[in-house]
Amino acid sequence: MNLEPEAIHAFQALFIGFAFAGLVASAFELFTARRASFKLLETGGVLAVASVPVVVFSAPFIILRNTIMGRQIEGRPIPFVAIATVIAGFWSLACGQVLLKLASGLLGI
Repeated sequence: MNLEPEAIHAFQALFIGFAFAGLVASAFELFTARRASFKLLETGGVLAVASVPVVVFSAPFIILRNTIMGRQIEGRPIPFVAIATVIAGFWSLACGQVLLKLASGLLGI
C-alpha cells in the first residue's frame, strides 16, 4: 500500500494536533490545578483573552474528553459520539497544520 505524500502529511498533522492538544491541556491542569475547558472563555476580561490560545489548541482533547464522559455518564448515543470525534479530528488536523507550518518556518525546512 503506497500513501501519497499529502496523505502522510495529513496524518502527521492529525497526530501532532492531537498530541499537542493533550500536552497543552495537561500542562494547563498541572500549572493551574484546574481542568482546561471551554468555560475558560466565559470568565470575561483579560483572563478570557489569555485563555484563548489554550482553548484553541487543547480543543480536540477537551471535545473528546467531554464526549467520552458524556457517553459514560449520560449515555449519549453513538452517532453523537461519532460526530464529536469527527469534529475533534478536523480541529486537530487544523491545529497540526498550523504547528507544522510554524515549525517549518522556524526551522527553515
